[in-house]
Amino acid sequence: MIPPMTILITAGPTREAIDPVRFLTNKSSGKMGYAIAKSAADQGHRVILISGPTNLNVPDLVDYIPVESTQEMYDAVEHWIKKADIAIFAAAVADYQPANISEQKIKKDAETITLKLVKTPDILGSAKQKFGYQGVLIGFAAETENLEMNAREKLKRKGCDLIVANDVSRKDIGFDTNQNEILLISVDYIERPPKASKQHLSHIILEHAVELAAPRDMD
Repeated sequence: MIPPMTILITAGPTREAIDPVRFLTNKSSGKMGYAIAKSAADQGHRVILISGPTNLNVPDLVDYIPVESTQEMYDAVEHWIKKADIAIFAAAVADYQPANISEQKIKKDAETITLKLVKTPDILGSAKQKFGYQGVLIGFAAETENLEMNAREKLKRKGCDLIVANDVSRKDIGFDTNQNEILLISVDYIERPPKASKQHLSHIILEHAVELAAPRDMD
């Protein structure tokens, strides 16, 4: 019998401010991360849900931590991750942010403007390398080409135990849909569940996560 675990989940997009009223973001709805959070809570696990802005209802019985920017999500993960047996990074985090944020609304004066962007903090890559996380680490790879190859490279580069990969160039799955089709890739195996609802797939992802964590929990 596997005892209840503490599971940290990131979900949703992040927003990177340009000025007081504008920001850079992406199409993530947060549905996949919230589905995993609901499944985990329903199974009796303690869930820490760190979420960017969404229009979703927060699942019952989860510890909900709302954030907006990538830096805020980074700080929240750094604070909470060592409490987790499993960390599932389902959020679609911005890779770049404006180098400078205008204190006032940018007026429509010039014909063109140029935004200088700089890299945001690497949350997934920092989990083991900077935060010293020792639990099961699961990342997501949202790709538009070379799905398996890019996912395997990310698995190795970020030090993950499992990567959940999906093709976000398709209109029928991925961002802001209720359906998804994923690859589950670890060092030892690859699994291709059939296309299904995100809620159904959340159970499959969670099953793999708990199986990976169980041997460590018994040590």
